[in-house]
Amino acid sequence: MSNLKTVLVLCTGNSARSILGEALFNHLGQGRVRTYSAGSQPSGKVNPVALETLEKHGVPLPAEVRSKSWDEFAAPGAPHIDYIFTVCASAAGETCPIWPGHPTTAHWGIADPAHVEPMEARREAFEVAYQALEKRIKAFLALDLESMSAKDVATAARLIHEAVGATGQ
Repeated sequence: MSNLKTVLVLCTGNSARSILGEALFNHLGQGRVRTYSAGSQPSGKVNPVALETLEKHGVPLPAEVRSKSWDEFAAPGAPHIDYIFTVCASAAGETCPIWPGHPTTAHWGIADPAHVEPMEARREAFEVAYQALEKRIKAFLALDLESMSAKDVATAARLIHEAVGATGQ
């Protein structure tokens, strides 16, 4: 049995923060995690500033980078998910589908950079979101996930968010 953990990063539009989270988890996890992202109301396109921000930091893009519905991950035949992170307040308050395997969930509220104006301010907002996610993901990946209970992982994820600071919720 593989120790590979699977993560799903959820947001409303799956165009910005969840895309950053997916890419960062996969990059920083160094093969220890396989991460996907999705949205409750996918926008249908990935925000180009999200891709620009990842490229600026040398983070590889997710293999199939696209805005997709969380329904794909609740359907029969979908990958088993160990951990779900919601990264925006909208997704955290919505009714989630039934997740096979009852994954551990946590909410890391990050301010939405997608519609900040003007463009230079939007780029800065994406950088703030990137930094906030990177700090949380590094701390999460430093945990001994293989030996921790689901309850302990959920508590640790919540404490990581509180310790790093709830950025612009």
